[in-house]
Amino acid sequence: MSYTPIIIGVGDHVNRSPSVSEAHEPLTLILTAIDNALKDTDLPASGIQKLQSSIDSIDVVRTWTWPYDDLPGEIGQKLGVDARHRCYSDHGGNKPARLFDEAARRISKGQTRVAVVTGGEALASLTACVAAKKMPPPGWTKTKDSVDTVFSATTRDRGNNIGADHSIGAPIQIYPLYENGFRAHRGQSIVDNHQESAQLYAEFARVAKQHPYSWSYGKKAKTQTEIGAVTEQNRMICFPYPLLMNAFNTVNLAAACILTCTEYAEQLGIPKTKWIYALGGAGTQDSENFWERPNYYSSPSIVRSIDTGVAVSGLAKEDIDLFDFYSCFPIVPKLAATHLNLPITNGRKPLTLLGGLTSFGGAGNNYSMHAITEMTRQLRQGKGRYGLILANGGWLTYQHVLCLSTMRRRDGGPYPAVPPLPEYVTDVPVPPVIAKVQIQGEGESKSEDTGGEVEAVIETYTIDYDRHNRPVLAHIVGLLKTTRHHHRFLANHADQETLDFMATWTEEKIGMAGRVWYDPVTRRNLFTLKKKKKAHHDELEVDERKDNEKNGKLVGKL
Repeated sequence: MSYTPIIIGVGDHVNRSPSVSEAHEPLTLILTAIDNALKDTDLPASGIQKLQSSIDSIDVVRTWTWPYDDLPGEIGQKLGVDARHRCYSDHGGNKPARLFDEAARRISKGQTRVAVVTGGEALASLTACVAAKKMPPPGWTKTKDSVDTVFSATTRDRGNNIGADHSIGAPIQIYPLYENGFRAHRGQSIVDNHQESAQLYAEFARVAKQHPYSWSYGKKAKTQTEIGAVTEQNRMICFPYPLLMNAFNTVNLAAACILTCTEYAEQLGIPKTKWIYALGGAGTQDSENFWERPNYYSSPSIVRSIDTGVAVSGLAKEDIDLFDFYSCFPIVPKLAATHLNLPITNGRKPLTLLGGLTSFGGAGNNYSMHAITEMTRQLRQGKGRYGLILANGGWLTYQHVLCLSTMRRRDGGPYPAVPPLPEYVTDVPVPPVIAKVQIQGEGESKSEDTGGEVEAVIETYTIDYDRHNRPVLAHIVGLLKTTRHHHRFLANHADQETLDFMATWTEEKIGMAGRVWYDPVTRRNLFTLKKKKKAHHDELEVDERKDNEKNGKLVGKL
C-alpha cells in the first residue's frame, strides 16, 4: 500500500540578540522551531500532544555551529520521543531538500508515520561568545569535541590535492570561476555581468527586507548601486564578487517541517487547508574536484536535478508557479533560471521566496529548510499551485530539487519509490587534467619535473583580493594548446603584469592565450600573458589599454 506524504506543520525561529547572556545554542533554536511547527497544525493542545508523541523520525541538517555528539538524539529526548529513525546529515546546502525527500519516501512506504526534518545555526551567538572569551558558551550542550573558534567554509583545510597546491578550494573562489565562465559563454561584458548580479541581489534584498525571519528584516534593503560598487565596506573578495555578493552566515536561525500521510492527518483532525503535498524530488552531484568538471558555464547536476525532479513529480517546467533557488552567490540562481528559460532579473516569477543567503542569512547548511517552510506558507495562501526548491551544496557540487503543491499528484501516482538519479553525474566528458605542466617531446605535455613553457588559453579564472581591495593572487584554469586532448591545468599568475591585467574590468580574459610552466621552487604551475623576451623588453600578449582603472576597483558608473 502506498501513502500520500504531506506537510502539516512548519516553523521558523530567529534570535537577533547580540548579547552573550542570550546566546542560545542551535538545539534551543531548533526546539523552538519544532514547537512552532507543531502549533502551525492548528490542532488543540491534546491533538498537538498526540502528534508529538507520534514522531518516529527525526532528520537533522548538520550544524556548523556546535559539534553535537548526537543532535537527533538530543532533540528526541527533549521532545519525549524515541524515534525509530534518526539521522544527522553530512555537511551540504542540499541536505534540507534531500532529507525531506527521503522522509517523504519513507512515509509513502509506510515506514514512517510522523517525520520531523529540521536544522539550525547560532553562528552569530557563537561569534559573540568567542569575542567575549566566553567559551564554551554558558549553558550550551557539552560535547566530546572542544570549540574555540567559529567554523568557516573559507578557512577549513583544503586537503592535499592540486587545488590546495595552488591555494584554491574555498567556495568564495570556486563560484567566481563559474560566474566568469558563464559571463564569457554568454558574450556579456564584465561590467554588464556585474550590473546584472547587483540588480539580482538588490531584488533579493527587497524580498528579505519584508520576511519576518530574515536576518535583515525591517532594515533598509541594499540597492543595486550599493551591492555593485566596490568600496572599503563592500570590499572585493574574489573577482568578480564583492562582499555583498557573498553569503552571510553569521546568523541565529532555525526551521522545522513536520510530515505525515493524509490518512493520519485526517485521523488527527488537521485541517486540509494546512496540507501541502510532497510530489517528488531528485538530486545528484558533480565531481567534488572542481578541476574535474566538464566546463565552467553550466552545471550538469543542476540541470538533471531540476529536469528529473519536475518529471518524477508529474509536472512540466511551465507548471511551476513559485521558485526558491539557493543563492550563496549569484551564479547559482543564474544557472537555474537560464535552464528554466526564466529571466535572471525583473522576472514575473521571482527566483527567491526568502531573499537569498546574503540578505536573508546563510543559515549554514540549513538555508533551504527555510525555503520549504516559506514555500509551504505561500502555497497555503494561494500564491501558486506548484512550487520548486533548488538546494545547492559544496562548490556548486551537490544539488537537490523538491516539488510541492496544494494538490495531489495529477497523474494519481505514488511518491517516487526510489531516488531517480544516481549519486554522481559520470557520463559527461571532462578534459584530462595535468598536475604539473612540462614539455615532453613532440609538443606533448606530461607530469614531469623537468621541461619548459607550454602555450595555453584561459578557460576561466578568479582573483583573490586583500582587505584593501588589492589583487594578490590570480587563479587560472586553462587548457593546453600543445596537447591533442587539450589537457586542463590549474595555475597562479607568474608576474605582476599578468595579475594587474587580469584584475581589470575591461577586456574579456577568458580565451586569451599565454604560457604556463611548472615551477619546482613554488611547486605550482605559473601562467603569464607576457610574450617571450624581445629586444630587452616584455610585452603583454594582449594590447595594453590605458583605462584609468585602479586594479581591483570599479570606477565610473555601475
